[in-house]
Amino acid sequence: MTIGKTALITGANKGIGYETARQLGGMGLTILIGSRNEQSGREAVAKLANEGVEARLILLDVTNQSTIDSAVQQIKQEFGSLDVLINNAGISLGGATPPSQFSLNDLRETYETNFFGLVAVTQAMLPLLQESPCGRIVNLSSGLGSLTYNGDPEHEHAQFNLLAYNSSKAAVNMFTVTLAKEFKDSPLKINSADPGFTATDLNGFTGPGSVQQAAAVVVRLATLNNDGPSGGFFDSNGEVPW
Repeated sequence: MTIGKTALITGANKGIGYETARQLGGMGLTILIGSRNEQSGREAVAKLANEGVEARLILLDVTNQSTIDSAVQQIKQEFGSLDVLINNAGISLGGATPPSQFSLNDLRETYETNFFGLVAVTQAMLPLLQESPCGRIVNLSSGLGSLTYNGDPEHEHAQFNLLAYNSSKAAVNMFTVTLAKEFKDSPLKINSADPGFTATDLNGFTGPGSVQQAAAVVVRLATLNNDGPSGGFFDSNGEVPW
């Protein structure tokens, strides 16, 4: 599940996405850097190349269907199939605004990237993933999307009452479950990953976890054996409650 395989990672020009690309590339996968910004995408590809990673730029904005369609055609023409899809791109808007006062525009914009964009990319890439004998889909979720954690006032996540971000990740988890059920009789493995509270620009680099630790969770799910789980939610310690 490594040498000769291809992996598309959305939002891979920085943060957890870039580190995931670096780790998977080090295992021998060809990395397709999904980036909506051409310059930063090319810089990421160049940095990876300096580390011996074979990487290609895929111009991809998850909120723009035409770029998604173009990405599908590019991958189809160059590789014919796709082995791994990592839906990493995400945003967080609105901060700690109380749910009763939350801007609907910020809510919609968050969902456009975190949920609708993720679904759109996955649906478009599925035919290519089905051409692989061992297709893997990893949806970047968060422990903040766990209803169990949010409903427990004693849990550390309960203090982060973020309507848009938390609910969009809960929606991602439901997509993971329903898609895994649809493809339960196929080689596809589809899971959600909780990378933990990681220091990235999404949170102003306030998270205590490193991108190396976060990416390790994603890499494990991206390289599951054929007897691995599907339709689950996992962090570095194992299964996360919904």
